[in-house]
Amino acid sequence: MKRTIHFLLLLFLLTTAVYASDGKLGKKLAALSGISQIEELKSDHYTEKYVVHITQPLDHMNPEAGSFTQRVVISHAGFDRPTVLVTEGYGGAYALRPAYQEELARLFHTNIVFVEHRYFLDSTPEPLNWNYLTAEDSAYDLHQVRNTFQTIYPDKWISTGISKGGQTTLIYRSYFPDDVDFSVSYVAPLNRAVEDTRHQEYLQQVGTEEEREQIRAFQREILKRRAAILPLLEEYVKEKQMEFRISLDEVLDYAVLEYPFALWQWGTPVTTIPALSSEDKMLFHHLIDISSPDYFSENQPYGSFFVQAAQELGYYSYDTQPLEEYLSISTSEGYVNRIMLPAGTEPVDFSDALYWKIYHYLKDNDPKMIFIYGEVDPWSATRVPDFEGKKNMQIYIEPGGSHRARISTLPEDMQEQVIGQIQTWLAE
Repeated sequence: MKRTIHFLLLLFLLTTAVYASDGKLGKKLAALSGISQIEELKSDHYTEKYVVHITQPLDHMNPEAGSFTQRVVISHAGFDRPTVLVTEGYGGAYALRPAYQEELARLFHTNIVFVEHRYFLDSTPEPLNWNYLTAEDSAYDLHQVRNTFQTIYPDKWISTGISKGGQTTLIYRSYFPDDVDFSVSYVAPLNRAVEDTRHQEYLQQVGTEEEREQIRAFQREILKRRAAILPLLEEYVKEKQMEFRISLDEVLDYAVLEYPFALWQWGTPVTTIPALSSEDKMLFHHLIDISSPDYFSENQPYGSFFVQAAQELGYYSYDTQPLEEYLSISTSEGYVNRIMLPAGTEPVDFSDALYWKIYHYLKDNDPKMIFIYGEVDPWSATRVPDFEGKKNMQIYIEPGGSHRARISTLPEDMQEQVIGQIQTWLAE
């Protein structure tokens, strides 16, 4: 592993010296069709960096429906370097920061073309019409971005994304298998229902029985102290100016139901759970540190995601049975449509067509794709299937890893395999 790291460091130093900025990127961007609002940005890692907006059809199958502009951030390593296409699943404001550097770009000294997802932040159409927030249109967005910038960067292209961005990588490859040379998808779920039950089955076996019981005991204790916890919750949401379409009793229920998923997702040690004899405030603050009620509030920033989840990306269900005697709700079924959609949005009918499109694409083909997951991350419950006989498609699961699983967090032998495979694909 040390030899691999030394090689990558030497590669970075050499390419940094050879491919110094010649100031041409801005001019090349200005000459591209459909590009507007070109703004130069500062970067700690790249000779040139720009944010631009590219005009996209609202409906790629019906351009007459109108258009919007999508935010794209370009970080320049060299015109003859490979390019990483970041298929972000949400907003992309963080990519504007000077310190931003994607993992593959850092390891292999590539350009970055970072694409903010439609209907998030600066890439939100006006007026808002949810009919055009489809996986198919998001794939066509990426196809158009790739075709536009390939005239500047003709070398190899790599698509990558994290979490919902990893889903977006999957969607993109399923619609346009040959657009990129290979893909690296991090912690990407492949859900098959709006409230998929496989996550709950996963939570029933993750960790040790002692850890799972400690989590359940904490949930029960919070709910048993409902009379003392609710005033603390009321004060907290008032201070944070949160509003809900459900009662505070229900908000507490859902925060408690969310707690195990959130704890394991981010790899929070079970040892951080306070003793059950702790004061009300200590238990309450631990709960909101792990499972904040703002997730269920009105006008939270993930409304566009929940529209997608409800109609075709899917999400997860809650297991109410172990806590049913302490909950104020009799069931959580239908909660995504009932409380997670943006205010005023009509209930959405879920279609599993996207799941089966991606499933069959992976089953019937052997795409050059690397998937990285964390062992204790509940999203791994709906990871891509491990089909037999695949040589190119590879799945790596970080032992004890969470939703933060990356190449750099894998054990050394796995890192060597992943980096070696990518080096081989780049050299082909």
